[in-house]
Amino acid sequence: MSDMTRERRTAPDRAGTQRPLLVTGLVGAVWCVGIGLAVLVTVTLVGWIAAPRSALGTGLPGVFRTAVTFWLVAHHAGLSLPDGRVGLLPLGVVALPGALLYRCGGWMLRTSGRRTRRGVVDVAVALAVPYTLFAGLLALAATKPPVRPSPWQALLCCFTVALVAGGLGAARGIVARRGRVRSGLGALLRLLPERPRSLVVGVSGALAVLLAAGALLVGVALAFHLPEANRLYGELAPGVVGGVLLLVVELAFLPNAIIWGTSYAVGAGFAVGTGTSVSVTGVFLDTVPAFPPLAALPDPGPAPALSLLALAAPFAAGAVGGVLTVRALPSPAAETAPLWGFTTGALTGLVLAALAALSGGPMGGGRLRTVGPSPWQVGLLAALEVGVAAALAAWLANGRALRRTGEPKPRRRRRPPRPPRDAAPVLLTEPLPDPVVPLPAPEPAPKPVPAVPDPLEFEDAEPVLPARRTRPPEPEPDEPRPRDDRTENRGGAIFVLRDEADD
Repeated sequence: MSDMTRERRTAPDRAGTQRPLLVTGLVGAVWCVGIGLAVLVTVTLVGWIAAPRSALGTGLPGVFRTAVTFWLVAHHAGLSLPDGRVGLLPLGVVALPGALLYRCGGWMLRTSGRRTRRGVVDVAVALAVPYTLFAGLLALAATKPPVRPSPWQALLCCFTVALVAGGLGAARGIVARRGRVRSGLGALLRLLPERPRSLVVGVSGALAVLLAAGALLVGVALAFHLPEANRLYGELAPGVVGGVLLLVVELAFLPNAIIWGTSYAVGAGFAVGTGTSVSVTGVFLDTVPAFPPLAALPDPGPAPALSLLALAAPFAAGAVGGVLTVRALPSPAAETAPLWGFTTGALTGLVLAALAALSGGPMGGGRLRTVGPSPWQVGLLAALEVGVAAALAAWLANGRALRRTGEPKPRRRRRPPRPPRDAAPVLLTEPLPDPVVPLPAPEPAPKPVPAVPDPLEFEDAEPVLPARRTRPPEPEPDEPRPRDDRTENRGGAIFVLRDEADD
């Protein structure tokens, strides 16, 4: 079978696999919701068997409602309890639905056959709308006293997570055809224009430095307070299965702790209850819940001297963000580079404020109604500190880039040297300038040189007699006839023959 026949037979089959986008979005939403619920129901069943059964619901319907509540919490949707509202939710659990939606976005793009930037938006919306409808139905199914999920938060959070994760997966699907892309951020950068791309690169670099500083601060604090964390773990006595579940919960709250450490490094700090504060200006604490990661909190009083080194993190983040912004797209005007650097710092503060709002929240009523950092304080301080450092770093880096890419200094024009005769011809990429050569003075006419015979050239004696001259015409009778002498060569000697009649 020829290749052309094979292509003709497979073309209808390939076209037949392309489904309508609405149908693909519905299938993808069912797939993501089903897998996410299956994982959480399994974990809830294990906890229900290991722990007292009344803690996670009564009977299998109660276990299913608890699993649905955990699924909504994984999208950062809050709950309402008789004592108050629960808004302090683990950010690490968002990775489960985010990964499923990310994969589903790429699959929908390949199935629908869309290969444009508009197709990314269409795929993200087609996935987010049915996913949000399923989330609303599940929130209504899980609503039963004493736990009541917030319907509007369930709709808003599930739509946002599906839109962002599905869009990144679709963007990666488009760029993956042109080359290998490892992350959704790389796909997003390739689809953005130059200036937004440079800002995203700068903000990502600054956030990476800030979050790394927060993680380092949390790790050092846990290392110094490890004995107290072991004491709290012993008081809880969760057992083997409960210990594994407790470790999962601690890992789920680890991103929240890193953001709290970043807020401490910025200078805003955070609260663990009403009237408390943990910042560089001092530590004011009250009774802390018995949760092992909270053992890393410093003792009340002045802030530890070692933790003051974290105050250099915002300025280092600003320097990194400003340099990355300029390296991604240098500014042709030197006075606009600090403006783009400060814009990078302002956007970094905005993103960090959003992360601070997601990492904190109330833990019921009473004193724990305020837990976590203040979003506006974190955003304002981060924007100022990172923005000033980024503006200065962008100005210096942009000036250096302009000096490297600027025009060279003019040089005195010189006539290029004449290449040797045996050298290979050189191809010039640019035409050489015409040298300015003065007109030569007129030279005097050369004097004629007498011809000098070459000493090596000579003539041999002619070995034969020359040709005989023609006889002149007969003179008139009355005039005497001129004498006619003849010569004859005999054996190399020349003889003169006279005419006897004349004698």
